[in-house]
Amino acid sequence: MRRRRAAGRRKPARIPAAGLLPAALAAAALLGGCGLVSGSPMADDVRPGTVGRGLPLKGAQLTVTSKEFTENIILGQIMGLVFEAAGATVVDKTAIQGSIGAREAVRSGTADGMYEYTGTGWITYLGHTRPIPDPGAQWAAVRDADRRNGIAWLPQSRLNNTYALALNAANARKYRVRTLSDAAALLRRDPGAVTVCAESEFTTRNDGLPGMTKAYGMDLPAGNVRRMTGGVVYTETAKGTSCTFGEVFTTDGRIAAMGLTVLKDDRHFFPNYNAAPELNAAALRAHPQIARLLAPVTAALDNTVARTLNAEVDVAGRDPHQVAKEWLLKEGFVTEGGG
Repeated sequence: MRRRRAAGRRKPARIPAAGLLPAALAAAALLGGCGLVSGSPMADDVRPGTVGRGLPLKGAQLTVTSKEFTENIILGQIMGLVFEAAGATVVDKTAIQGSIGAREAVRSGTADGMYEYTGTGWITYLGHTRPIPDPGAQWAAVRDADRRNGIAWLPQSRLNNTYALALNAANARKYRVRTLSDAAALLRRDPGAVTVCAESEFTTRNDGLPGMTKAYGMDLPAGNVRRMTGGVVYTETAKGTSCTFGEVFTTDGRIAAMGLTVLKDDRHFFPNYNAAPELNAAALRAHPQIARLLAPVTAALDNTVARTLNAEVDVAGRDPHQVAKEWLLKEGFVTEGGG
């Protein structure tokens, strides 16, 4: 029984790509049509718990997908396991390379569903350059706009995997900063105290460091920014010597593992990237029970849950399928088979 190990990286770039999207989707469609997106059956002996009673998906054949980074793979496994417990035969096509490929799999019907992020839908797929600050309003806007693409969005979770700045515990105590406004005030008092480790992309994106410093009135000297790869950002931020602050993703499991403190985005600058089920509209029409099955599971997902599950894979080196299954069992959403 095949179980895929997660790729050791975070979410793909969030780049507004309205002009490039049609060509990219066409390329992804060709890949899917050539059968290069492989899959394998899930074969778990799971039964209904608080979801799936009465086996509402008995006889259904459904395919789940995801992007290739840890968190999205785990979410794809969660969706597939819920479908299995409700009686469906499930094919696992998780870990597709790139956002566009996974998106096109759902749109074309090569896959029936995945967990997607509202900010990615609004900015990358639908081509908007300005995020909607209210997370509920952004979800509703994505849901309404994506109907014309044959995609249905179910209600979102509280899991919001967006950008943030973090610092280690010693620096948090030393500088007494809890918000990005606090960091801006610290920069004005002591410019040398505010040094930032970040990936190169974050230092150039409008929804990254340039936009953040503008929104918070931070005159951050170029020499205070150290560019490095994502994994090194976390280790250097944990050390707290080459930089005081580091760019992180808010649901990364390394935040807790390394004892980092995440600063609150008190002006709500960073876009919302709430995870929500994204389904092929025809599949949802054929199996409307899916909405009821996923609702309580999605409602239980938040940043604390995501950090814990992500750490199990990225820090402890465990299999994302098993991590997803254990969480569903612990929460009582599914039960073990037998008997």
